[in-house]
Amino acid sequence: MSLSEKELLELKEEINDAKTRASELTGQQKALLQQFKNEFGCRTVEEAKKKLAEMELSISSQEKRIGKSIGELEEKYNTDDDE
Repeated sequence: MSLSEKELLELKEEINDAKTRASELTGQQKALLQQFKNEFGCRTVEEAKKKLAEMELSISSQEKRIGKSIGELEEKYNTDDDE
C-alpha cells in the first residue's frame, strides 16, 4: 500500500499534534505533582490517593461526630410546641 504525498503530510501533522499534546499533558502532570507535594506532602500519585482516602475517612468521622452532637443538642433543647 502506497500513501500519497498529501496523506503522508497529514499523517506527519497528526504525529506532530500528538507529540505536542503529549508534551502538554506531561507538563500538566508535573505541575499537579508539584502541587500535591507542596499542599499535601505527596510525591507520587499513589501517595496522593492514599492521602485522599485518609482525608475522606477523616471527613466521614467528623460528619458522624457532628451529626451526633446536633442530635444531642436537639434532644437537650427540644421544646414541645404543645406546651
